[in-house]
Amino acid sequence: MSWNQKPENAFRRAQELIGIEQSEAALTLLHETLSNRRGNRTWSLIYEEIMTTYIDLCLSLNKSREVKDGLHQYRNISQSQAPGSLENIVKYLIEQSEMKCKEAKAETSGEISVSDLDDSTPDANNMLLLSTMTADPAQVQRESTVLLPKIKFLWESYRAVLDILKSNSKLERLYHSTAVRALEFCAEYKRRTEFRRLCDLLRMHLQNLQKYGGVAAMAKIEEGGKVNNRVRGWEGWSAESIELHLQTRFTQLETASTLHLYTEGFRTVEDIFNILQISHSRRKIAGGTGAPKAKVMAAYYEKLTTLFWVSENYLFHAFAWYKYYTLCKEYNRGMTAEQKTFQASAVLLAALCIPTLPSNASTASEDGTAKIKSTVHDDIAKDKNARMASLLGFHTRNPTREALLSELRAKNVMANVPDYLRQLYNLLEDNSNPLVLVKNAQPLLERLRTETEGENPLSAYVEPIISVLILKLMHALSASYHTISLDHIKSLTTGLGVSFTQVEKAIITSATSKSTVPLSVTIDHRANCLRFGEGNGSSSFESDTMRTQLSNLARQLNRVCNVINPPDLEAITAERSNIYADVRATVDQEHESMLARKELIESRKEEAERIAQEKIKAEEQKKLEAIANAKAEEERRLVKEQQLREREKLEKIRKEMEMNEKKQILKAMGENVDAMTDAELLAIDADKLAKEHAAKAAKEKDNAERKVRELQKKLDYTVRAIRIEEVPIIKKRYEESVKAEKERYEADVVRKAQKAKLKWEDDCKSKEALTNFGVFNFMQSFEQSAMVGRKEQHTILCEKEDENAELLAEKAKLQRARKRKEDEIRRQKEEEERKKKEEAQRIAEEERQKREEERKIKEAEQEELRKKKDAEREATYKARQGSHSNNAPRSSALDNASGGRYVPPSRRNNGSRWGSDNDSGSRGGDSAWGSSRGNSFGGGRYEGGDRNSRSNGRWN
Repeated sequence: MSWNQKPENAFRRAQELIGIEQSEAALTLLHETLSNRRGNRTWSLIYEEIMTTYIDLCLSLNKSREVKDGLHQYRNISQSQAPGSLENIVKYLIEQSEMKCKEAKAETSGEISVSDLDDSTPDANNMLLLSTMTADPAQVQRESTVLLPKIKFLWESYRAVLDILKSNSKLERLYHSTAVRALEFCAEYKRRTEFRRLCDLLRMHLQNLQKYGGVAAMAKIEEGGKVNNRVRGWEGWSAESIELHLQTRFTQLETASTLHLYTEGFRTVEDIFNILQISHSRRKIAGGTGAPKAKVMAAYYEKLTTLFWVSENYLFHAFAWYKYYTLCKEYNRGMTAEQKTFQASAVLLAALCIPTLPSNASTASEDGTAKIKSTVHDDIAKDKNARMASLLGFHTRNPTREALLSELRAKNVMANVPDYLRQLYNLLEDNSNPLVLVKNAQPLLERLRTETEGENPLSAYVEPIISVLILKLMHALSASYHTISLDHIKSLTTGLGVSFTQVEKAIITSATSKSTVPLSVTIDHRANCLRFGEGNGSSSFESDTMRTQLSNLARQLNRVCNVINPPDLEAITAERSNIYADVRATVDQEHESMLARKELIESRKEEAERIAQEKIKAEEQKKLEAIANAKAEEERRLVKEQQLREREKLEKIRKEMEMNEKKQILKAMGENVDAMTDAELLAIDADKLAKEHAAKAAKEKDNAERKVRELQKKLDYTVRAIRIEEVPIIKKRYEESVKAEKERYEADVVRKAQKAKLKWEDDCKSKEALTNFGVFNFMQSFEQSAMVGRKEQHTILCEKEDENAELLAEKAKLQRARKRKEDEIRRQKEEEERKKKEEAQRIAEEERQKREEERKIKEAEQEELRKKKDAEREATYKARQGSHSNNAPRSSALDNASGGRYVPPSRRNNGSRWGSDNDSGSRGGDSAWGSSRGNSFGGGRYEGGDRNSRSNGRWN
């Protein structure tokens, strides 16, 4: 239709359809207008109005797929010409969808019970089942009919917007704000399934950007070039883009913690690590760009503390707290002493909560050395922890409790920790008596429970610390006892404030956990005791300390006996002297025998190694030869098989082509190919079959041409005979039609004449009736009476208009008078201001001239004073020269050169810088001589006795 070609006409038609309650038709019309490829695709403001109406219709009809398609079409129209319009439309869609969803939620006042929004609306059977599972079936019905469509529409709107804006650099902020809104939607309505799908969608978008935005692409961007990628509208990574991605993932991490989806939380951590790697690569290429903001990273590690705490991963919870504390201490200048104390306490308590023994938990060997027990026995768990640590930015190859505590001690974190927490640290880390361990820790734990209540309580760390305390107690008891009663264990753990069931649970957890030092313990309720060791009490399963306990006891008793009853020192000294003498006598011989034995051993070892090396070389040579022979044989076999396969393939192709050709010929000849076997097809000669087919085709062609010629001739005769026979019939039919038309025409003329006569008679009767009544005779008198009133009314209106005109003229006159008066006042003010300015300029000019005259007078006085001083100085100089010439003998050479008087050496040459013969007598003024004398004598030109005048001379 014509109105479909112009968007204005389509929009007008859609408004009309909406007015008559035809929303479906209006929506279809607007969708056709947006997706019309033949019409004008240039963006204009009418398209924005069309899209707004289109969104309203989709909202009222709950058409989520249509709104997605419409957004895609509008994106194609406005992306390059008006991206701001696309942003407005997207914001309008999201705001309206959220508003409708809130209204529906207020109506139902409940949460939706359907688990998956991507499924269709529940049918009658599902609704019946849902109604039987709740106490209020009507409430479920309202939720499913009112709230569910709005929630589903809002969810689909989020997905459509994210899909449209996933690679648009100009609308990147809108993309991330929509993603944050979608995450908040999942958290508000507890949509766990949708949250997982949203995380997968954001992760897919990030992977696409990573795929086409690698290091090479960023290098080209930094060099000013264009990257030929397949992501339309994306301009590459920037510092703002990376920060927006990080903020979105932080919100995603927080939502995962809210919904208790910790698997998605850890996958989000991997996404954040990938984004940080992109930032690191970008910083390596463009050195000017900085690292992510410390505030952003601090928020990241703060969210990690919550995530690891809820997932009971105390190791990385402690590392996250340490990272957060380090960033806040380094970059947050506004931290108070209370905040520093709280964060340091949290770091220390998080480290103490890690369920493993400290590094000094060791067993003493016979020589007094300590054998440190490993904290991670499982290599797989160790590799997993190391990978997780590098993923989260914790730069350590072996993330352990000991490594973190040593880092805390090195950074002096203990200085900001309260005293009772330091005591708790010393109690858990130092080897203490297990019998008083719980007694000493009880007041510290009670103080930790009571003093950390408030905005940021640390009392949550009490339970994990109690578990660590029980673990340390069990390890200490296992080093001292083989069997201990449960009653004694209850007495030792009474002060912890926990039940014995929890103590048993902690013992079993420490015995079965892979992240702690293995504790071999058996709880025997029948005997009411604990048995340490992996067996049932046999000595072969005792700990290392139990194995050496008797020997250690013997050494200690021997030392005690020596102290109580010391032996005879003289006998011991004599015995030792004899021993030393025997040693000195045999030391050389034993040394030589040891050297000979060593040489023999070395020679035998070298011989054995040489034989073994030769044997290994021979075996390797045989293996290499066998491998080479087998490889050559395998290559020959492969080449032969390849050639055989090629021949078989070509033969098979030839046979298939021949069979297909035979089948085609037989089908053309009309034979039933499906009923024939392969043997029968192979027995047929292809050339003979082709010749037979050609002969049959030629014969059929001749027969067909003969039949066509015969049929043509017969048709020609038949048509000619028909035309001869139909000529008189046509003439007769023509004459009859002419006669009928003539009769019809004459009847029409008679009927029209009769009708005209009847009308004339009626008109005559009407005229006669009007003439009898005389209506037109009274028209003139009625007109005159009506015009009298109208003239009086006209006169009154004219007088009113004259009065109004006089009032307007008077007002205009007054306005002109006021304007002239205001103009005169303004002119007088301007004249006064001009005169004031001229007077001020004149006064300033007089003052300037006066200062100029004073300056000239002062300069003249200074010049006279200077000349006077120069004259006095010249006279003094001449007097000095005269006295010198009278005392010294006169030189003939000097007399000839100077003409009978003395000339200074500096003035003897005419071309020198001191002046010429013409000005040799004048030494005052501004001559070079005066300035040179001033320079040579170091004083400069003297301008007078005034101190202020010296500032303008050479003293400056």
